[in-house]
Amino acid sequence: MKFRKRLIIFIVILQSILFLTHLVLYDTWVFSSTGHSAGPLWLKLLLGCLSITFVPASLLAFRYTNAFVRAFYRIAAVWVGLGSFLFFGAILCWIVYGVAITAGLNVNFHKMVEWLFGIAALAGILAVVNASWTRITRATVRVANLPETWRGRKAALISDLHLGPVRNGGFLRRMIAKLLREEAHAIFIAGDLYDGTAIDAARAAEPLSQLTAPHGVYFVAGNHEQFRDDSEYLRAISAAGVRVLNNEKVEVDGLQIVGVPYRHARRRNSLASALRNVDLDRDRASILLTHAPDHPDIAASAGFSLQLSGHTHLGQFIPWSWIARKIYGQFVYGLSRIGKMQVFTSSGAGTWGPPLRLGSNPEIVVLQFE
Repeated sequence: MKFRKRLIIFIVILQSILFLTHLVLYDTWVFSSTGHSAGPLWLKLLLGCLSITFVPASLLAFRYTNAFVRAFYRIAAVWVGLGSFLFFGAILCWIVYGVAITAGLNVNFHKMVEWLFGIAALAGILAVVNASWTRITRATVRVANLPETWRGRKAALISDLHLGPVRNGGFLRRMIAKLLREEAHAIFIAGDLYDGTAIDAARAAEPLSQLTAPHGVYFVAGNHEQFRDDSEYLRAISAAGVRVLNNEKVEVDGLQIVGVPYRHARRRNSLASALRNVDLDRDRASILLTHAPDHPDIAASAGFSLQLSGHTHLGQFIPWSWIARKIYGQFVYGLSRIGKMQVFTSSGAGTWGPPLRLGSNPEIVVLQFE
């Protein structure tokens, strides 16, 4: 009951924000410094309808997975992303106009709006294109006490594919093809393979049966698998031949690999408890696979050599990328260090919500051990 109440409050707040955002777009477009601000009715109706697409599309996507819902969600999600770029363009218009008025300068407000809205729309389109172009990011990781057999070997890290209404089996098959071309010795999937929306989990995971590596393919659950009961997702992934790690350790040629799912890693105490129970040998090299880089100090204190995570998406696009940097600091993206432990946080291969990326790139990470 409490969850439903919180959900309703969240939906009301989100819809109110979207409505006000579109109101700002309309008022900015029709405003005139000469006092004639009446805009066309069709524009008001269009923006009003667009403002109430994303919330219903999201609610439908959590319950249904037919072609209409997927198409509706994609259109709504792309528009939310483009609309956010237009919104910040509108805010910039008002800032420039306010400064100009204060300085006694005469500016053509509507011409400025046309230019800034055009730039914002172009940026949004580029962000859509960029989100569909997955790169290979390469990094060398020097791990203390690395077994001789692992020196020079490669491991691949992929996270946050978010299979659902926007990306599906075709996208997963393309990612698998990229991974296989890298010929990594081990492959790590750091959660959020699924978006958490309605999906045939088993069918979506089928392409994973083609994903192989000499020393195994490993998965830990992310927050999107654990919105609700994650058992359906985990069964589908296991059935496809991927080793699901649930607060456990495996050893491969002397390298310790530990996986802790998001539910047990999001709080400091539960993560510390999970790591105490895996019986880690602190004198040998080890990897912690966990979805989010929330508490790397806990993993460092437990004696891990390397942590592999995703989750942050590097904010996907500005200004959310700035917020992500504020939250996660040095661990928001890439290779960093805390104490003796290194952390690699991937920006992820897919997207959540608006399928846009600007200021972050979708990626597969290939790590070479030294």
